[in-house]
Amino acid sequence: MSCSSVYLKHRRPSVELHERESFVSWSSELLAQQPADLFVPESATMPRGAVLFLHGSDGVTLRDNSSFTAELEQHQLACLCPLGPQCYWTDRVYSPFNEHSSPLALLFQHVPIFFCNRWQIDPPRIALCGIELGGQGVLQLAYRHARQFPIVAAISPKIDFETWYGHGTTLDEIFPNREAARQATAILHLHPLNWPKHQFLLCDPLDHYCCDGVSALMSKLSSTGIPFHSETEQSHGGYGWTYANQMAARVVGFLAERLALDH
Repeated sequence: MSCSSVYLKHRRPSVELHERESFVSWSSELLAQQPADLFVPESATMPRGAVLFLHGSDGVTLRDNSSFTAELEQHQLACLCPLGPQCYWTDRVYSPFNEHSSPLALLFQHVPIFFCNRWQIDPPRIALCGIELGGQGVLQLAYRHARQFPIVAAISPKIDFETWYGHGTTLDEIFPNREAARQATAILHLHPLNWPKHQFLLCDPLDHYCCDGVSALMSKLSSTGIPFHSETEQSHGGYGWTYANQMAARVVGFLAERLALDH
């Protein structure tokens, strides 16, 4: 079994989506004709801010996730979760996701339009959050467009995803070789003079799939004097949603606090 197959096996939730409790605050939407899940807080006519959440390899969004839903409701934040199975959230076109636009280009162009049309919420009042491949995806978006997206929280981000190249994942379709995949990773798109003001990196210390990449990124941030927040000491299962759900209050609280600041 390949390393990526093992990773997906352990990261996948133990309960299938159709077996979960349904939350009325979540609905199905379209983002530039791409399917997405949308959370709208019931307690507010106008959300205090908006969050873009990118899922990981398992394709599971925050929909019906009681831990994150409760925090989004408490802080009155809307949340959009696009569905992009195995697209790796890169700047390369992956036709099963979209034949004409890369995942990052589509998000950059259409997410602000979506929130503006719905609630007149514009950047920088749109925070970014993601888990695993989605964690590195939101870092990619923030590092390329730091002024528009200055707030980002990455949960167990798989930053060095090029290590999966050649193991039968869709990376083999997206990139011609491992070096091309490495060149597209988030850490190589961190600009020393133009970076997101509010970064929160989280990784369980027992998560051997993500620790090395997170450590490398933290080292680069520190050496270049770029401020960031991190949580790499608490352990809750090593990886997956058990860990993420335990971090829900800290993550959403961080996003809400930064969204409340005058940017």
